[in-house]
Amino acid sequence: GIPIKDLVRSHGISVATYYKWKSRYGGMDVAELARMRELEAENSRLKRLYAEQALEIHALKDVIAKKHWDR
Repeated sequence: GIPIKDLVRSHGISVATYYKWKSRYGGMDVAELARMRELEAENSRLKRLYAEQALEIHALKDVIAKKHWDR
């Protein structure tokens, strides 16, 4: 096969990144990788939802504070 150094260079990653990914994902089968991707997508969705709700809460607190000072 192709030497690792040449392979990673052709894909634009470092040798260290290759070995890091290999140690992290090398033992996984296709089902485990699919499940991990699903969990990462769900985590991303939940983080986005949390951020949106935090902004909404902050905006509502601002409205309440403004109404309180207008009295």
